[in-house]
Amino acid sequence: MPAGTKPQGDGRAIIFSAPSGAGKTTVVRHLMSNPDLALGFSVSATTRAPRAGETDGHDYHFLTVEEFASRLADQAFVEHEEVYEGLSYGTLCSEVERLWAEGRTPLFDVDVVGGQTLKSVFGDSALSIFVMPPSIEALESRLRGRGTEDEASVQKRLGKAAQELEAAPAFDVQLVNDDLETAFAEATQLVSNFLQPDPA
Repeated sequence: MPAGTKPQGDGRAIIFSAPSGAGKTTVVRHLMSNPDLALGFSVSATTRAPRAGETDGHDYHFLTVEEFASRLADQAFVEHEEVYEGLSYGTLCSEVERLWAEGRTPLFDVDVVGGQTLKSVFGDSALSIFVMPPSIEALESRLRGRGTEDEASVQKRLGKAAQELEAAPAFDVQLVNDDLETAFAEATQLVSNFLQPDPA
């Protein structure tokens, strides 16, 4: 797990991680739609090519492999991961600093390794939430229900999910996504409580 560079500033951060299919992104989108929380979605950098309809700076910061390597050498990343050769993802310090400057709290939607790295960088300034499926069986049902995965892909994702679930205790909170409305309410309460101003 590569160590990250701490952004300049002393703001707070919210980190969401989960195995694929646990519903993390759905919960994150719900939180982002709540103006009272004043969250800002942290846009990741990647070396992959934009997909149809994606725009630079909104969906991702699209960088060439050379640009990514140059930023890495400059210690410009809070966290980064090479998923496989030539394909990397990461969080730029400048992205976090931009959100803090706008008076918003960065919200990260990242994989489990990225979530652990971010928590190690931010420490007590971040709330890390691990979204749990109610069971591996429920996760398998959700993955199959998407209709986008072949059998080999489903088995690969389930194997990875079993490994990722072992990391859940490393996060501040485990949020079980059994009933979506309940998960929404619990996530909102957790984030709201964390962002309350410290008593004088």
